[in-house]
Amino acid sequence: MNLISSAPRMGTTVSLTLAMALMGSCSWKVGPDYVPPEEADLPDAWHEAAVDGLAKGESSIQTWWQVLGDPVLNDLIRRAGAGNLTLQESFYRVVEARALRGIATGEKVPSVDAFGSYNRAEFSEAGVSPAAPGSDPVNIWNLGAGFTWELDVWGRVRRSVESATAGFEASVEDYRDVLVGVFAEVALSYVEIRTLQDRIDYAHGNIKTQEQTMQLTQDRFSAGLVSLLDVAQSESILTATRSEIPVLATSLEVAYNRLAVLLGQHSGSLQRELQSAPGRIPRLPDLVAVGLPADLLRQRPDIRAAERELASQTALIGVARGELYPTFGLAGNLQLEALDFSDLGNSSSLTWGLGPFFRWNIFAGGRIRNRVRVEEASTAQALLRYEATVLRAVQEVEDSMVSYQNERERRRYLGESVDATQRSLDLVLTQYKAGLTNFQNVLDTQRSLFERQDLLAESQGLMVQDLISLYRAVGGGWDPDSMEPDLALNADIQTHREGVQP
Repeated sequence: MNLISSAPRMGTTVSLTLAMALMGSCSWKVGPDYVPPEEADLPDAWHEAAVDGLAKGESSIQTWWQVLGDPVLNDLIRRAGAGNLTLQESFYRVVEARALRGIATGEKVPSVDAFGSYNRAEFSEAGVSPAAPGSDPVNIWNLGAGFTWELDVWGRVRRSVESATAGFEASVEDYRDVLVGVFAEVALSYVEIRTLQDRIDYAHGNIKTQEQTMQLTQDRFSAGLVSLLDVAQSESILTATRSEIPVLATSLEVAYNRLAVLLGQHSGSLQRELQSAPGRIPRLPDLVAVGLPADLLRQRPDIRAAERELASQTALIGVARGELYPTFGLAGNLQLEALDFSDLGNSSSLTWGLGPFFRWNIFAGGRIRNRVRVEEASTAQALLRYEATVLRAVQEVEDSMVSYQNERERRRYLGESVDATQRSLDLVLTQYKAGLTNFQNVLDTQRSLFERQDLLAESQGLMVQDLISLYRAVGGGWDPDSMEPDLALNADIQTHREGVQP
């Protein structure tokens, strides 16, 4: 009779359980669905002054360092991809974000716990259910499993997974942004090293010329053709030029050390390598092509990261709103309980329970609704950050274009100035030897030549650095068509271990 009467009750429980499980699988989700921001109000083309002299059209910027044609730089880029510590830290933030997404996804399935216990007890003879007088202590064995499952009726869990997924994708873009920055910083430091080496070479060349001039004045003084003033003046400009060498050498050591840290090496580990490897300031490509402003939305990792952060934050509104509604779930357990361990396998020791539950926070002092407002305000901030990132990206590209163009023009004029000053020095030395001009003209021309040669070397380096900054501003250094975030992470693991191939 008990078995017959219990069947309908069990059927009712199972039917109710299945109905609630079906409710949890519905596709509706509380909170706003994410809609990507409308394409930013980007110009159709760059400002005319910015692209003057640059080629229009598709640009290959994924491995931009190769256009500089410097094998040493290519190797440094590869080593930075494998050894830079900031890049490694960013990589593990991606690993962390993927694990956080896994935690959020785990809330979609039941949580199952196994349990077991053993207890030896003696019951009171004066309790509510008194034991028989003189009864012995009993052993209680218990073994089983239980589960709880929050049914995602309102989509709170799915919104949480949506937010975590977008957060993971944003961390991938942050990693790529660090990659872009590291490659650019390595190239900038390398060009600075080659520029300082050229400036030091120019200084040594001028020192050699000025030593010859001082010897000339000493010979003419010995012959009684000039006064001691000419000798003193020639010695003055020579020592002044020599005094520039320690300053340039200090800057060179600082650049060596900065590059070593970028490669994940100790300071002082690159001097011998880069001093022995012959090299000059990398050459510029014959043609520099630029894409369109709209390309920034695909290529710049910081823009892509800001968009993913906006998507993640939008989903958190749904997570917060889900707390306004009751939580439905299922709970159950299946266990064996017996007074003797050998009886645990008998059907008579079996006990089970299954049924739905709900929980509803009907009063929280306004905390839940204010939490919703917090997430809505944070989403508005994320949208503004995205728009600001786009504006800043356009500014950085146009600034880099203008700097590159103007420095290129400056370098042309400096080259012409150096040639003219060298001719002037040759003429004034000839006139001085013939006694047709005073030594002050020689001093002024030598000083002017050294200054212009130093400025020329500096300008040649700045022009290459401006081009590197341009490639950095457009997000060069990675391929946006490569793969999806999960696959990208696996590829980046390999890149992290082996370094990038230039």
